[in-house]
Amino acid sequence: MTPQHPPTTAAEGESRTPQALRTKYEAGATVDELVSASGLSYGTVLNRLHEVGTVMRTPWQTRRLRDGQARRNLAARLRRLYDEQGSTLTELAVAGSVTRRVARRLLIEAGGTPRTTQQTLRIRSAASTARRMKLALSLRARYEAGATVPELARKHSYSVATVYRLLHQAGTRMRPKHNHGPARTPRKRS
Repeated sequence: MTPQHPPTTAAEGESRTPQALRTKYEAGATVDELVSASGLSYGTVLNRLHEVGTVMRTPWQTRRLRDGQARRNLAARLRRLYDEQGSTLTELAVAGSVTRRVARRLLIEAGGTPRTTQQTLRIRSAASTARRMKLALSLRARYEAGATVPELARKHSYSVATVYRLLHQAGTRMRPKHNHGPARTPRKRS
């Protein structure tokens, strides 16, 4: 015979829902704390957390999340990644071994402001353009020192067409075909 549990109030019933348990868990509560607060069995709490797709933590992740100084350090690290490298919330979650929601909360705790997808794309595009221009200038210097386009393509694992495109972006003065060696300065006519 199954033991009868005392009737629950509406507030107690709502605190036992899978979503409510997940919210408390992601805020830093342990499964044991959820068991004692809800009156549910350990297995039931785990099943309800899994039911709503909760990403479970290891004990060291829980300690880090709950420890004040460690939490502040993690929040500051995630904010640096977010602000300086243009990381997304998903990438922050992976870097911090937390869920996306917790990463967002830590970012806000560190004084960061979540960006829209468009803002993130603009930041990444600007960073990509800067890296590409740096590469183009590096290729230009090597080309002007005498390297050939096929050599540059092989060395950097790019196609010949990509190397030509990068050299043109860097404003490189191209040598005539089959004329290897440093670029010559044009002679002035008298």
